[in-house]
Formats: sequence, structure tokens, C-alpha cells
Amino acid sequence: MQQGVPLDEVKAPTHEFFERARSRLNREVPVGLTDFDAEVKIRGDLDLEPELWIKAGVKATKPAAVLVPIVARSEPQVLLTQRTPELKSHSGQIAFPGGRIEPGEGPLAAALREANEEVGLDSKFVEPIGYLDLYLTFSGFRILPLVAHVDPDYAMKVNPSEVADAFEVPLEFLMTPGNHQRLSRDWNGIERHYYAMPFQERYIWGVTAGILRNLYERIYAG
Repeated sequence: MQQGVPLDEVKAPTHEFFERARSRLNREVPVGLTDFDAEVKIRGDLDLEPELWIKAGVKATKPAAVLVPIVARSEPQVLLTQRTPELKSHSGQIAFPGGRIEPGEGPLAAALREANEEVGLDSKFVEPIGYLDLYLTFSGFRILPLVAHVDPDYAMKVNPSEVADAFEVPLEFLMTPGNHQRLSRDWNGIERHYYAMPFQERYIWGVTAGILRNLYERIYAG
């Protein structure tokens, strides 16, 4: 972070993203992914008000992984999906490719498998870089996001049973803190605060925006 400048005023130099990411992230799986009592850094739907987790009575016990695919174009892009309206969880929302970690599977394998199943992203185009912090959700998932370098020559084939659309958003837009709105809404009598990053006709919010905010803080803070 620039000396004397608040974090939310720092402009992210996204042309240096991959260099920064490789120096600040690693592929060590946090024990908290499966050890729910471990003291590890955790983010989540209530990380702006940690004390509300107890009030909400939420327990996140389902390990999951998502791929945070950064496409290495001249101006880096983030590959996102829009979930179909028919899905039971987070239907219609903007998301990263990902899902539950299957028995005997690690988070890296799960993230790559889900990306291939959802958008046809072949792992030969993907270079895993490292994990962000665990992200806990109201729907009970413990999500481990895997940041990855994606070759711009990748091919994509959307799975219509899970994904309504897939698209790229400029990394610079998502890493500009002025675009990180902090909003609130009522959830079962609890005021939830969350991030939103509207881009053109796309409304990026909730878990996805929270993970993007964590990406910004991990890569550009300090």
C-alpha cells in the first residue's frame, strides 16, 4: 500500500497482477477447510460484522472450491458465470466456476473439475497460482478460492444445465476500490452488509463480490 494512503484509495496496478499474485499467494491448503475449529483467517457473508455469525446461528460445514480465473490478455480479465435460474443454490447470480469438494478430492482438483464441467475450461489452459482466504456462506459452504492464470486462447463451452452465460470483466474495474459498494439488506431480522460491484448490465454481489474484495486486499494491501 502506498505510504499514508488509505487502502480504499489505492489504484490497483493490474498490469503487475500476476507478478504480485505469485509473490503473495501459495497453494498450501488451509487446515480450516476441513477442521472447523482451527484458528485461520476466514472471510464470509458476515465478515463485516463477525459477531453476527453467532446471532445468525450459521454453521458452514460443506467444503467447496471455486476457480478465480484471470485471463492473461493485454488488459487482464476475470472470467465469471451467471448461474441458471433453475439451480437450488444462488440461482441466477454471478459466480465463479466451482462447487462442492467431492470425497477423496482436493480443492485444486475440485476447482479445475468444476470449471471444466461448467464452462468447458480445459486445465491445460490453466496455471494455478494460489489460494485466497476461506470464505464462509449462509448456505453452509466453506469456500476455498483458487486464483489462476488462464491462457487467452482458452476455449469455452457453457453447460446450459448449470450456466446461463459466461463472460469476462476487466480486472482493473474489479480491483478499483471505488467500484466496491458496501450495501445492506435484512436477512431473518439481521442486517447483513455485503459488497456489490455492478458492471454494465451485470450485478456482481454477495459471495462473488466478497471474494473479489478479498483478492484486492490480498494482492494490493500492504
